[in-house]
Amino acid sequence: MKDQRLKVFRSALDGVIESLQALVRVSRWSDVAEGPPEPLVAVAARLTERLGAAGRLSSSKFVGTPVDTAKVNAMCATMMRLDGAYLTYRKRLEREPTDTKSASATLESDIADVLAVATTAEAR
Repeated sequence: MKDQRLKVFRSALDGVIESLQALVRVSRWSDVAEGPPEPLVAVAARLTERLGAAGRLSSSKFVGTPVDTAKVNAMCATMMRLDGAYLTYRKRLEREPTDTKSASATLESDIADVLAVATTAEAR
């Protein structure tokens, strides 16, 4: 039987990814008159909450089968890399507040890189 705790880790990781991608889309929104859709803004607004949950999960000790432990460790590493990419994005915006497009492009690229590594690791 699969360990149900894996679903919690997967859900946390998927939530972080969803919110980061929404943040990138909101930051690039060009139609100033209309603004981004409220559901997209709401998903992006949950980023801090989701990163906090991911951080708490990543810092906890998981004990399970070797296969499940490896999966959890990979998901935790991915969550921590995504958190690092977001911190880099925020620091860049603090240094250069008008450079939103470039910072968003870098964040989007970092997300893609992290997901490519995670996908490769899951395929093994």
